[in-house]
Amino acid sequence: MSKPPKHPSLLELFPEETREAADLLKQAVPHMVRHSIPPNPVHYALWYTYSKGMDPDLNRRLDKITNDFDVFPPDSALKLFREYIIRGELEEARQGQQQVIDLVDDIEGDVSRSVSGGQAYQSSLTAGLAALHEPIIDDLPSVLNHLQESTQLMQEQQEQFLYRLQAAQAEIQHLRNQLERAQLAATLDGLTQVFNRQAFTRLLEQSLKNDQEGLALVMLDIDHFKQFNDQFGHPLGDRVLQHVGQLLRELLPPRGMAGRYGGEEFCVLLRDCQNLDTARAFAEQLRNKMQALRVKVRRTDQVLDTITASFGLALAEPGDTLESLITRADDALYQAKRNGRNQVHPAAPEAALTA
Repeated sequence: MSKPPKHPSLLELFPEETREAADLLKQAVPHMVRHSIPPNPVHYALWYTYSKGMDPDLNRRLDKITNDFDVFPPDSALKLFREYIIRGELEEARQGQQQVIDLVDDIEGDVSRSVSGGQAYQSSLTAGLAALHEPIIDDLPSVLNHLQESTQLMQEQQEQFLYRLQAAQAEIQHLRNQLERAQLAATLDGLTQVFNRQAFTRLLEQSLKNDQEGLALVMLDIDHFKQFNDQFGHPLGDRVLQHVGQLLRELLPPRGMAGRYGGEEFCVLLRDCQNLDTARAFAEQLRNKMQALRVKVRRTDQVLDTITASFGLALAEPGDTLESLITRADDALYQAKRNGRNQVHPAAPEAALTA
């Protein structure tokens, strides 16, 4: 039986490469403006995919809708979004759910057969005991043979049941591993293997709600990264981002979290920081490690450039929200850039700003 065609995932539909994404959006937005289409995530996704031109059938349907209607129908947008944008994710979810249903159904059948076998064996034992209690047994060998056969059958059934349980346990573990890998893939940035922006901001927001004491946010931006990409090409730029992700994973203290916040911008959440000196020490260590990186041509080992980054720090304060903490760290980051880059700049305490 041939397998159904595999649809691209959302990560495959929407590239990480900033320039390509920007070019596609520049094509998508005029379409939306021309047809008075509201700028919401569903419409952006549809017209972004339209501009990429990877699904001619979607393009034909969008063209037909814009020709037939003065206003783009919201229900049509949602329907197309489900059919063309997230269909791969929905199909994978349905397949995973069906696997679990089939597995549970098999186990339920095995349990039913085992219960039926146990009941039959119990009936055989009851009949055998009743016969053995008779004052005179006409055919004792026949009773014993029947008991032996029933016991042998029960033993075989139980062995088969245990084997099926072990197979089911292995299948359950396999499904759990698949689910864990899928959940991990949904939270990680594919290039750098640190948290993606959505996952990082969600975890940061949870941390602020649970306990703000000792939380510090470090934001860093690779200096002159656009010029680096323009000069040496995006493959080398991707290698730089991968090295930065590796450094973050290696240097993270216990309970720390790192995420890719934008193209060349990263965030680190530190815990157990009672003052900015602890966060500054971590940021300086990371800055020095990044500055020691050398971008080389693999064939010749020629050093092309060094990598530096600017850092902004902010210590969480009572009443901080996700937006306020990120804003203060981001402002400190851009102050570090204005001061000459390749340096760490702490945010002033909120109390000092409002005094």
